[in-house]
Amino acid sequence: MSETLFQACGIARWRQQDCWPAAVLDGRAHYDADVRHPLATPIDGSALGWLGHATLSHTHLGINSAHNAYLSWRLIPAPQRGQLIACIAGKLRARRAALATLITLESGKILGEAEGEVQEWLDMCDFAVGLSRQLHGLTIASERAEHLLLEQWQPLGVVAVITAFNFPVAVWAWNAMLALVCGNAVIWKPSEQTPLCALAVQALVSEALQECQAPAGLCQLVNGDAATGGQLVADPRVALISATGSCAMGLAVAQGAARRLARTLLELGGNNAAIVTPSADLALATRAIVFAAAGTCGQRCTTLRRLIVHEDIAPALLAGLVNAYRSLPIGDPRQPGVLVGPLISASARTRMQAALAEAIRDGGELLTGDEQLPVGASNGAYVRPAIVVMPAQTAIVMRETFAPILYVLRYRDFSAAIALNNAVSQGLSSALFSNDLRETGRFIGPAGSDCGLANVNTGTSGAEIGGAFGGEKLTGGGRESGSDAWKNYMRRATNTINAGTALPLAQGLVFGERP
Repeated sequence: MSETLFQACGIARWRQQDCWPAAVLDGRAHYDADVRHPLATPIDGSALGWLGHATLSHTHLGINSAHNAYLSWRLIPAPQRGQLIACIAGKLRARRAALATLITLESGKILGEAEGEVQEWLDMCDFAVGLSRQLHGLTIASERAEHLLLEQWQPLGVVAVITAFNFPVAVWAWNAMLALVCGNAVIWKPSEQTPLCALAVQALVSEALQECQAPAGLCQLVNGDAATGGQLVADPRVALISATGSCAMGLAVAQGAARRLARTLLELGGNNAAIVTPSADLALATRAIVFAAAGTCGQRCTTLRRLIVHEDIAPALLAGLVNAYRSLPIGDPRQPGVLVGPLISASARTRMQAALAEAIRDGGELLTGDEQLPVGASNGAYVRPAIVVMPAQTAIVMRETFAPILYVLRYRDFSAAIALNNAVSQGLSSALFSNDLRETGRFIGPAGSDCGLANVNTGTSGAEIGGAFGGEKLTGGGRESGSDAWKNYMRRATNTINAGTALPLAQGLVFGERP
């Protein structure tokens, strides 16, 4: 079955002695004959083959080729660059079902979520094509006669994209579709846990590049570990490093980039909270909370991890949540009706168990989620999502555990609820469930949620591509996807044009003449 799937995704032809490529440079596969890393699906632990890791030479060649491609691509008018994105979208539509199945096989997310991830790439294509005719600057009123003051946005250079396992396609698409249409080249280091999705994407894009007669080096792929990412961060030919992952990883990227004052776009961890007030629609809140906390088996940066609920409504809300959690269909994510698949690895399950044990030592009451779940003869890390009522926001609650654990905190005063929301070091997503206009106004106002995403009567996850996505504090401050996030991939140039014969100076300065 896997071999047929690989063929449908366009990557079977890149296998060599059962080893997947270490790199795909200029559309050609490169192998590391000396190092092979095993790949397995989190669904049941079965083998998917072996993977080479890019050598220093592979990564160097990839950056160099991307830089050379950028030098010519930046001269192509933006609407023509948009035609490449439209070609990519056409090829993606022909392979969307196969790619979604591959995402499920390699990441363990349910098929419905995988299909949504492919749709997100398509949505980004549509957005980028429209953007290709709207990369606009400004005309600014000059204080000097016969002068024009303009602001333009120019292509930036080579954009390195480092992605995580939980969204093995969509996050790359957020970056790559905008970077390409803005006139840049892209080099991608995907997660070591989902390299086959990256190979499938690269195969599709390579076909589009060839069909559109675009430079082959526009999109490069290097499979590897942290050392490969470090090489991308350190190379002066890389103009921007866009990295998605843990806060610790982002700090390392930021520190490495700072040594050469390189640009970074960081989308890091999120310890997201939702506040539920007495005026909330509890049926609506329950549905939103379950999806936000248990979807993708708790492995989204926007996963709901802290529930801050008014003490008067806590018993009713928790009763509904516990019933919903105990009825969640958990199992093979390829099967119809399943809503929660496996964690990405056994080590992720171990971290979840350790976090629950610490929460209980801190006085937490575990309402559900204290068991591992054998799924058939599977070796997958299946767990029941957990709900833990905590006496206070202890150290374990303040840390993000990338697993389906929902910590419940009670509050009496709305100001205290906002303070709990803002008390953690991350600032990605937040939510408020309330039908009180004053509470809503405070939550989204300057003294409310300090997160990049502040939602009302909807959950913390599931953002649309039209809005800028990202967060504050240790989440990194980056913004991707919609709105004006495209400006991250361009450099700003302010132009002053003297259309006259005199030389007036700004601020009325007189230089070299006696008053």
